Amino acid sequence: MISSRSLVAAAVAVGLAIRSDAGAQSAPATTATAASAQSQPATSAAPFTAGWQDGFIMQSANGDYRLAIGLVAQMDGRFPLDEPTPIVNTFTVRKVRPTFSGRLARYFDFKVMPDFGNGAAVVQDAYFDIRFSPAIRVRTGKDKTPIGYELLIGDAFVLFPERSIASSLVPNRDIGVQVQGDLAGGRVFYGAGVFNGVPDGSSTTTELDTNNGKDLAGRIVMQPFRAAASSAPAGPLAGLGFQLGGSTGRQTGALPSFRTSVGQSYFSYAGTIADGDRRRVSPAVFYYYKAFGVFAEYMRSSQSVTKGGIGTDVTNDAWNVTGSYVLTGENGADRGVRPNANFDPPTGGWGAFQIVARYAELHLDDDIFARGLAAAGANRQAQSFTVGANWYPVSIIKYYATFERTVFDGDADGARPAEDVILFRAQVAF
Repeated sequence: MISSRSLVAAAVAVGLAIRSDAGAQSAPATTATAASAQSQPATSAAPFTAGWQDGFIMQSANGDYRLAIGLVAQMDGRFPLDEPTPIVNTFTVRKVRPTFSGRLARYFDFKVMPDFGNGAAVVQDAYFDIRFSPAIRVRTGKDKTPIGYELLIGDAFVLFPERSIASSLVPNRDIGVQVQGDLAGGRVFYGAGVFNGVPDGSSTTTELDTNNGKDLAGRIVMQPFRAAASSAPAGPLAGLGFQLGGSTGRQTGALPSFRTSVGQSYFSYAGTIADGDRRRVSPAVFYYYKAFGVFAEYMRSSQSVTKGGIGTDVTNDAWNVTGSYVLTGENGADRGVRPNANFDPPTGGWGAFQIVARYAELHLDDDIFARGLAAAGANRQAQSFTVGANWYPVSIIKYYATFERTVFDGDADGARPAEDVILFRAQVAF
């Protein structure tokens, strides 16, 4: 956990480093230099620059020291349409994440992002990079595990208030060391590392490992038709890409439980623990062209488990397909939408409007139920269909309006009733 006092202290320290570096650049080197300056027009380098570039930024004159301050804040409304209601109608503060990121001594980057949403304070991201070249940078600390495509889309840029149920089968944030880099002129990205290892769909909260096992995880992203030079014209296939992510390790202890977008639990284990090999794989394909975007992803997670001294290997799988279209013509991508005309009613500016749709399924191994490993009332599968509309009055403000229907166990006799909910979100992110 990180306190607000610690965050302020870190920001002040970086700010002082920026000013100190700038001062060192402008300080006179010798007496002769000072004497020479008397006969020339007085000039002085700016000690630092400050301004706005998708966030508040302060940096030294040469850019070697840099501090960027950002924020992701989300207020949600969750309203079930079923009777009896599976959850309480509620407004909630989903996320409040101030972000402090920057650069030190040219080659060292950092990011610290706490979260004060959901009535608790936790550290979401806290990592430190050393950049050897665009092809090699080493990251140490807490960050998202490099496996799932949808899960690795930035929190501010997801198309729906919550990620799909399929992403429940890949881990979220974990602590470890990884190597990342861009190859082939940006057409290939890779990331791979060793991590403590967390159950599917979860993030580490204790900041300490609970066993001696570790996970090896990584992904590779290929965009073969992407223009190598940023100034080169983008062809119709430039936004086509492929990803393959996965992990392997041996873990003991906690197993995952699964919830819907509004927090309704539909599966958990009972008296069962992880005890052995765990492997995950997640291939994905994505395509963005002008106002259109689509991606599809498959997840498969296998784990050795034990209950009452009897071991079982279980394999769960899931998939999702997500599509989007910007009605006002702006480019749609995995980095959000920038309106051509910002919200300004007197001049007729109303921002950008986007429609989105998603289908996802998650299937649990039959052996989980045949061998009594699941809790009472657990469901074998969930199928979710989601549609929505997003409004971007400006690039850093976003409003979501979403309807989602989730059916459990194929809606068979005696199955949990389907969940029909409307979700609203107001978000500021920079």
